[in-house]
Order: sequence, then C-alpha cells, then structure tokens
Amino acid sequence: MTYRIERDSLGEVQVPEDALYGAQTQRARENFPISGLRPWRAFIWSVAVIKRAAAQVNRDLGLLEPRLAEAIMQAAQEVIDGRWDEQFVVDPFQAGAGTSHNMNANEVIANRASQILGGAAGAVHPNDHVNMSQSTNDVIPTAIRLGALWRLDELLVTVRELAGALDQKAAAFDGIVKSGRTHLQDAVPVRLGQEFSGFARAVERDAERIERAAEGLRRLGIGGTATGTGLNAHPQYHTRMVELLASLAGLKLYPSDNLFESMQSMADAADFSASLRTLAITLTRIANDFRLLASGPSTGLDELRLPAVQPGSSIMPGKVNPVLAEMLNMAMFHVQGCDLTVALAAQAGQLELNVMMPVIAHNLFESMQVVIGATRAFTEKCVRGLQANQAKAEGWLEKNAIIVTALNPVIGYAAGAQLVKEALSSNRTVRELAVEKARAGQLRHRLEDRPITAQEIEQALGDVRRLTEGGIIGSA
Repeated sequence: MTYRIERDSLGEVQVPEDALYGAQTQRARENFPISGLRPWRAFIWSVAVIKRAAAQVNRDLGLLEPRLAEAIMQAAQEVIDGRWDEQFVVDPFQAGAGTSHNMNANEVIANRASQILGGAAGAVHPNDHVNMSQSTNDVIPTAIRLGALWRLDELLVTVRELAGALDQKAAAFDGIVKSGRTHLQDAVPVRLGQEFSGFARAVERDAERIERAAEGLRRLGIGGTATGTGLNAHPQYHTRMVELLASLAGLKLYPSDNLFESMQSMADAADFSASLRTLAITLTRIANDFRLLASGPSTGLDELRLPAVQPGSSIMPGKVNPVLAEMLNMAMFHVQGCDLTVALAAQAGQLELNVMMPVIAHNLFESMQVVIGATRAFTEKCVRGLQANQAKAEGWLEKNAIIVTALNPVIGYAAGAQLVKEALSSNRTVRELAVEKARAGQLRHRLEDRPITAQEIEQALGDVRRLTEGGIIGSA
C-alpha cells in the first residue's frame, strides 16, 4: 500500500493514497481498532444528508461560495446514494460524541468535492467548508434521529406484516377448541384462534408504541453547534436546516423548542429504543409459546406444526427443530441488550453534552436492523406456513378436568374440585364422571338444593366451543 502525507493540528499522518478520508479519520483508525465493525448505513446516510443540507443553506445565506457549496452537495449526494460506503472506516467504539465519525464524513465529502472541482485534495476544507455552521455536538444527535426515522416505515411495515400474518392464522384456527393453560397447568378451554388473536393484537400494539415513540425523534437540534447557543451559525440556519432536511429526507421534522435540551438529552433516542425493547419482549414471549405448542411431536403438546425448514440434528435422523422461533428468541435477546446499552449511555450525559452518542447510534441502528431482519424471516418462513394439529389439540382438551369450571354456577366450587380430584385419580374425564354421579343422584344444585340431572351436565359440558364464548354456563 502506498501512502500520502497529510497534516492536522497534531502533526503529520500517513493516509492510504487512494483513500478519500484524511488525517483525522486515519488517526481514529489507528486509535480505535476495537471491534472490527463499521458504521451502519443509516448513520452514513444521515450524516451525509446533514452535510448536503448545510452546504445548501450556507450557500443560500451567502456564507459559502456557490462553487464550493455545489461541489459539496454533489459529493454528499454520492455518499447518500451509497457510492462511498467503504470510505467510512471508524469503529463504532470511538472518541466520545462522535467526532471521528463526523470528521470521517467531512473528509470524504471534502476530498470528493475537491475532485469534482478538478483539483487535488484540499481545495475544499473538511472543517471550514463541509462542517460550516456545525459541530459534532449537534450533527450526531441530529443524525441519530434522522437515521432512525429513515428506516421507521420499513420497520413498521415489517412488524405489521407479522401482526397481519398472525391475524390470518387466528381466523384460520378459530374453529379449533383446545385446552387453555395458565401456570403451564390445565385451564378452561380457549380456541386456538383466540390465542392467535392475542398474539396479533400484542404485536400491533407494539407497532403503535414504536410509532408513538418515533414522534420524539422528529425534533431536531441542528444549529445548536457546540453547546446549544448556536455560536458560528447564522440565526436563520436552524429553521432553514430543519425545513431542508425534511424536504431532502422526505420526513416530517420539527425545529427544537430548546437547543440546549436537544444537545444535553438523549431521552428521545432512549424512548424509541425502549419501544423496540418492548416489541422484543412480546416477540420473545410469542416465540416461546410457538416452541411450547410445537413441542414433541410424540412427547410434547404438538398442537402446532411449524414449517420444516432444515434438519434439526447432526446425529438424530428425522429430527426437526423450531429454528425460526429459536432464532427470534436470540435476536430479541440481542435487541434487549442493545437497549440496555442505549439506556446506560443516555444517562451518562454530562452538562451540555452526551459523549456516549456513538454507542447509542450503533446500538439503536443495530436494533432496528435485527428487528427488521428477524421479524421478516419469522413471518415468512414460520408464521405463514404453520399448521394446527386439530386432533391433538382436541384430544388434550378431552382429558382436561378443568372444564369442570363450567359447572361452578350449578354445583359450586367445592363439588367441582372433588370431581377433578376423582377424575384425575381414576383417569376418567370430568364429563363422564359427572354424568355418572348425576344419574346416581350424587350431585346437587348449589342454589336450588335439588339433584342435578345428567341432561344438565351434558348441556353445560356438551358444546365445548360455548365454553370459550363467555357468560355463565347453566344459567337462565
């Protein structure tokens, strides 16, 4: 590799000859060889759209020479379009506040703009021109907000597609009456469709939470520069930037009502991250239920049959595992870990600035990527193709002594509990035992003090679907 020599305020630096980045980026590469990770595309895009807007606003305010501004705008647009992603090389674990990532963008855009102008590197200055009217301290929190909003629609569509797929299964499975379970023990009947309707609504509510939390991200503090005062920025810069960013990004955005708060606080990012965590909790629960309902098949519940997408064992022939549900579990554990990092970093802000913004950005964008990818795969490869095992579900229900609950209004709790105890000890169904006792005159109506008839038992327990529809069974 050949190098060129660049200079910054600390001295000379060797930079790869063909790199668009410069001295400060190279120093960051050398100082932070931490994880081998690169910035997420959302972070590259969002900083670049800020640089493009800043060049245009500064040109229109008469602060930046039009020739330079237009070259910067063209170079920034190329970054927005993904042409120079390989030039963004700073590890997410870097200098506080994100100065290294900001300078990586400034240097790439400055050097590319210099090329566009037909000159050697240096015709456009990364600080004086590309970073005009800006500070890392207002660029990075603005970029975090824009980057999250950039993928918001994709995220919401993906989550709502899962809710829709679950809702379709709720309709398809509505005729299957099965044993409910609470505490992992037998409970009163439910329909499999009802169970799935609960899954679907929970996911839809999480989409609503995400959308609601995203509203806080729409307030931009760009123009606060170093501490929120707006030093070295034109008085109109803030409002003009928000208007132009909204146009360029195609997003609904608002000026901040307090630039100091926008710089000090990462609460909006933490709130949005928390909404992803809540979704992750819901999806973990649903994945766990899928694994339970599909367990076996010979020795488990076997009420669901998940699509067989790959062999399940390297030693046991024919074994098929719930791999998509297992994947979803692992992915959502990771999202919850990312959220914990965001929360810890958000509370670590001090005075006028939160210097932990790079790790907030990385984990927030990673959470969105993982949620989108995992949810999409789970929807397409698991939910859409799953089938119900109606015979097994109804077979378990037939053995469930807890359907005696439907007799509570007529025989009372104590008599019902005794029936359950006898049914379990004799390995008989509650219905069979109750009918037998009624014919023998051994069951009495708890309010009318008369013998219960076998016909009343059959009426209360005969239609198990009715037990899933609410109301008081056996009442007038």
